[in-house]
Amino acid sequence: MGLRSEHCSFDAKRYLDMTAVTSKPKAPAFCEGVQHFAEALPDFETYGQTPAIAPGATAISDPKDPTAAYQTLLAADALRYLTLQMTASKQSGHPGGFASIADTIAALVMLGHKNLITEVGHHAPGFYSTVFLDRSLEAMGINTVQELCDRFRETHGLLGHLSGQIPGLLNPAGPLGQGQHFAMAGAKLHPGVLFPVTIGDGGLGEPYIMSSIGHFHTAYPNATNFLPILVWNGYSQEHHSMVATQSNEAMVAYWRGNGFGNVILVDAKDFDDANQPGAYVDSTAFSLGQRLAFTQAVLTATDQAAQSALGGTLTVLIVKQLKGAGVHKRGAQSHNLYPGDSLDKDYIVAALTARALTPAAWDLVRTNFERAMGGPNATTAVTESVLPVPDLGDLPLQEFPVGGDKQVATTAMGAIVGYVGQQDPQFIVTNADGNAASGINNINQALKIIHPTVDDTYFQGPQGQVYEPLSEDACAGLAAAQALFGARTLWCSYESFAINGLPIWQTVTQAMAELRRPTPATVTLFTAGALEQGRNGWTHQRPEIENYFAAMMRNGNVYPLFPTDANSIQACYEWALGQRNKGVTITASKSPLPVRTTMAQGRMAIAQGAISLHHSTGSQTVVFAVIGDMTLLPVFEAATQLEAQGLGVKILSVVNPRVLYRPTDVAWDACAEADDTFLDDATFADLFGGDALLGVTGGSAAMLEPIVLRSTAPRDVFAWKRGETTASAGQLMALNGLTADNFVARAQALLG
Repeated sequence: MGLRSEHCSFDAKRYLDMTAVTSKPKAPAFCEGVQHFAEALPDFETYGQTPAIAPGATAISDPKDPTAAYQTLLAADALRYLTLQMTASKQSGHPGGFASIADTIAALVMLGHKNLITEVGHHAPGFYSTVFLDRSLEAMGINTVQELCDRFRETHGLLGHLSGQIPGLLNPAGPLGQGQHFAMAGAKLHPGVLFPVTIGDGGLGEPYIMSSIGHFHTAYPNATNFLPILVWNGYSQEHHSMVATQSNEAMVAYWRGNGFGNVILVDAKDFDDANQPGAYVDSTAFSLGQRLAFTQAVLTATDQAAQSALGGTLTVLIVKQLKGAGVHKRGAQSHNLYPGDSLDKDYIVAALTARALTPAAWDLVRTNFERAMGGPNATTAVTESVLPVPDLGDLPLQEFPVGGDKQVATTAMGAIVGYVGQQDPQFIVTNADGNAASGINNINQALKIIHPTVDDTYFQGPQGQVYEPLSEDACAGLAAAQALFGARTLWCSYESFAINGLPIWQTVTQAMAELRRPTPATVTLFTAGALEQGRNGWTHQRPEIENYFAAMMRNGNVYPLFPTDANSIQACYEWALGQRNKGVTITASKSPLPVRTTMAQGRMAIAQGAISLHHSTGSQTVVFAVIGDMTLLPVFEAATQLEAQGLGVKILSVVNPRVLYRPTDVAWDACAEADDTFLDDATFADLFGGDALLGVTGGSAAMLEPIVLRSTAPRDVFAWKRGETTASAGQLMALNGLTADNFVARAQALLG
């Protein structure tokens, strides 16, 4: 609780009498490693003798109580202290952004709201400090401040940004513009529980935040129990934030203009008695009286915002305070520590000394944090237990006869999706470009598009389960976030457009790999692939997206599936519904195509990676490993030509390429829900063995890597090159070299 006399540097000498560095052998055990203790704290005898959160209580009883404000101030200083010592111990990490919102995080905890979410990965050290203080990190063997520092930014420890493995923390955080999705998913799944989400003013420039909140609020007007908290500190990573020049009135108007019914702003400048220049000031530089007044205002405003959000009003809390408040530097310079920013640097020592608490104060803060919300977040947060989901019973699978009428694979899957939603009220389907355009209008018919306007023509109404914002980020965001929080979802997209939603899908699947509890797989359906979009030209031809999933397969829990036909896709979705902590992408055409496999063969293809569709004998054998459904057409044509030359041909449909990797290629054993299903060498040799092998795909050649790595035959690949406007899928394939004649010529060359 030391004070500061200059805008950007500490005057430690002024407060040596108050915060003299001393050893405190009677400090609580968790304080082992604390480098600086205060000798005494002003007014502690008055306001620090009894925890503000009483035994058996889960929050303070009165946010206007001076004792509650004083102990909230202690908590904010404790958070700043731990954040700075932790980061300085490794001379890396990000203390400044969290420091400017520490008062509000402390207020939320004291008010019993610990289902905390952030959009800002750089605030990770502050959130680690929060769950350390409430004893959550004891679940991973972190019991003391020394261990907190030792494990920061270390393997199997506290990584630089939030992940899925940290006890008591609800969401991963990396790319900006994502956190609101987790808060909204939590609000939808847990009515009556508050989900605060801190949003940095640097991240406010991301286009997704306001648009995703706007669509969600229109779709779910009663789910207002999430609370955006704008960390308005004037700076981004390396410069002033782009909203730094806005007036308070303009900022309030911005949020009101985006549909927020209640905009609550607390400006530290209103409490400044240290004559700090500029619009953004540091509350730790105030006199103790004004620090308490500011903390009281934050505590009261946070309570008002929480009650407003829980009471049915879309609410935002804006806290305006200088970045780096109470740590080693101010502004963008406080954002990151670099080599040399060590614990023995004078400016680090001065900052820690100014924030130092007495052993009794540390014990008080720990007691309040542990009691808040009924115990450590590692046991009380909504994500620390498995969310019950309804049993689906027997799925309504429809087996189409092999060789019968052509069928649309996506439509076949859509029928099952509709059934799942009818059995599971929490289930949602998200799609930015419209289900009807992807051959799955039967999903809309069964589940209805969520819209306040009832219109049977478009199968829409306010109680629907199909979420259709015109943003892939919003689609992927809510679907992936809800899956992470424990509920079933399906994100549908055109393959060509999905790239805008993949950052959060990737974030969630990585978190699922680390997650300490089972949760339903996050499942996608990508339709209308490049080969079907000839008339639209390259704007709708983006199969390069498969590079993304090909790289992610090595993560250990990502499974791109390429069903062969309408039976195979049902087997794929059936399998996906039974998976936990995986990212499963299903890519299929919306065109009527031949049925080539039985349902049993579809299941076998998932288990062993591929299935044989055709096998003839001859003088030598050419093996085709084919990814996709439409790409099989020119391959069968090539087989006819090769067989006319006396050659044998084997055509394999590759459905689950991840299974075709070698176990050592994939980090499966590092996944919380480890899956060591891989095709053994003998079966691989039997399945893919031949005199020449051609991998064929209408997407990225990277998907064929598992086969190319293991095959010992002369081999080559045919894959997507680039898009163009064409009149047919065949013409587009020809432009990319995917023709029977090319296959035959290359096979002959490989055979010598």
